[in-house]
Amino acid sequence: MTAFSEELKSHTASAHEHAEQAGFVTELLNGKMEASQVAAMLVQNYVIYQALESALDANPDPRLAPFADPALMRVEALEKDLAVHYGEDWERRLAAGELHVTPGAKAYADELAAIGPGSTTYLMAHHYVRYLGDLSGGQIISALVQRHYDLGPEGLNFYAFEGIGKIKPYKDSYRSHLDEADFSDVEKQEILHHAEVAFETNRQVFVDLMEHYLKLDRGLHVVEQGVELPVVVNQRS
Repeated sequence: MTAFSEELKSHTASAHEHAEQAGFVTELLNGKMEASQVAAMLVQNYVIYQALESALDANPDPRLAPFADPALMRVEALEKDLAVHYGEDWERRLAAGELHVTPGAKAYADELAAIGPGSTTYLMAHHYVRYLGDLSGGQIISALVQRHYDLGPEGLNFYAFEGIGKIKPYKDSYRSHLDEADFSDVEKQEILHHAEVAFETNRQVFVDLMEHYLKLDRGLHVVEQGVELPVVVNQRS
């Protein structure tokens, strides 16, 4: 019998690949954007992880306990990153709408807040997609954006999992917990479905980021040409 962790990996492989090929991701990691777009991505992550970790705290199902490791939690790390990129008043700026939150990130956070506290299968799927994805690709992302955009690690705490030890053994342990968790066959099917959708939800955030970037890029280009715009174009964030 195929282990559930293997089934989950294979079931979501196509959706995972599709999400990774989003234009924003490839352009950013190829060094074709600006450092401001790394910061913009971190804003979206903050909104999403704040909702995800609040939902984890509110969900009482003991089957989630092996996965709710404080060393994985990202909100505190993201708070440090946003202070580096946007200054100590970043919370005020975010609340005032000065830092752009994409429609996809807002919808994702709203969904996590509405469904996560009451649905273990939903929350398990999104926990798997988000945290295991961060552990798998985070080190590469951090290295590439530091190289391309002359950023230091002090603004990329999101990708640093200092409390978990070596990443591969930790991921192996995570998958073992998945295989040992007492999920029924029906619940496993729900997790498979939610995980597949989660990758598309994450992809939408990248699509929105690219659309916002291109809009700002066009607006700034028009300003440089000396054409008066009908609306004020904010600085890229």
